[in-house]
Amino acid sequence: MKNIYFPEETIGFNEIFFVCYMIERTARHVKQRNRYVVEHLGDEGLKRQLSIANTIHSMNPEQVVADWIEEYGLEQGDFDITVVDHRFTDKVPTDIQMGKVYARLVQSVASDNESLSATIRSVYTSPICDVIDNYNSSAYYEPSYVQTRAYYAGAFI
Repeated sequence: MKNIYFPEETIGFNEIFFVCYMIERTARHVKQRNRYVVEHLGDEGLKRQLSIANTIHSMNPEQVVADWIEEYGLEQGDFDITVVDHRFTDKVPTDIQMGKVYARLVQSVASDNESLSATIRSVYTSPICDVIDNYNSSAYYEPSYVQTRAYYAGAFI
C-alpha cells in the first residue's frame, strides 16, 4: 500500500506494527474488542492512520488513544481483555506484544490483490482473533506460521 499523503512512500512493517499496537492499546482503554476499534476506524481511517504512523509514532501513546476515541467516536464497553484465569496463566501480554503478533499476521496474509487496510479489517474480524485474544489459551504465542495457517483455515486446528 502506498502512503495516501506521499504516494512515493510505501507502508512498511513499522507502520503496520504501530497501527496494530494502537488498535490494541485503544481497545484495552475503552474496554472493547479490537474488532470494535477496527470497525470504527473503517477503511479510510485505517489508510489515514497507516499513512501518518511514521509521524505519530513519536507522540505520547495516551494522546493517540485520546485522539482516536474522539475522532472515531469510540465508546466505553465492558470487555476487559486483561482479566485471565490464574489457574491457566499469570501473565497477560502487553499491548506492544499483541501489536507485534497482529502486525506479523497482517504482514503474512497481505497480498497485492487486497489493500492493506482491507487486510487489517479481515484479520481483526477473523474468528481466530477471539482465540488469539483469549490469554488463557496459547494461541497468542504460537509461531507466526501457525497463526497464519489458522487464519486461512478459519480456526486453530
